[in-house]
Amino acid sequence: MTNSTSFTAHDAGTAAPPARAQWLALFARATRDELDDAIARCPDAPDFVWLRAPQTGLVLVQGRVGGSGDRFNLGETTVTRCTLRQRDGVVGTGYVLGRDAERAVRVARLDALMQMPQHHATIAVGPLVAISQRLAATAAQNDADTAASRVEFFTMVREA
Repeated sequence: MTNSTSFTAHDAGTAAPPARAQWLALFARATRDELDDAIARCPDAPDFVWLRAPQTGLVLVQGRVGGSGDRFNLGETTVTRCTLRQRDGVVGTGYVLGRDAERAVRVARLDALMQMPQHHATIAVGPLVAISQRLAATAAQNDADTAASRVEFFTMVREA
């Protein structure tokens, strides 16, 4: 399994900023400590009001036959979501797997802060790169663990 939402310091310095979907995907998979570190880098973050307070529900998860074939319904999973609007009008949305409302709030805060030019670079260069690197290292370790347990089967031809 490869990490398709990697983000590097080089990306932060290019003319095209990371896509919102990309940073939301990384924040949704970050730990609380990583999210708190990112928020702490923006001490002048504006206050906010709720557009949608944190709420937990179910979403249908779909899979694909063979990874790229026809879609099928795999099952349901729990998701917590929220939406906020900062006093300056910027809207942030947070979705996380599970029932962790506090993580969803942190993701929404960071989404809104990433849309502000004065906070974007600060978060993108430090915490976002660190989250991406941790996720890539975890994926590489999972790939190595899987490869180590791989069994190669072969068939011997028997002559009668």
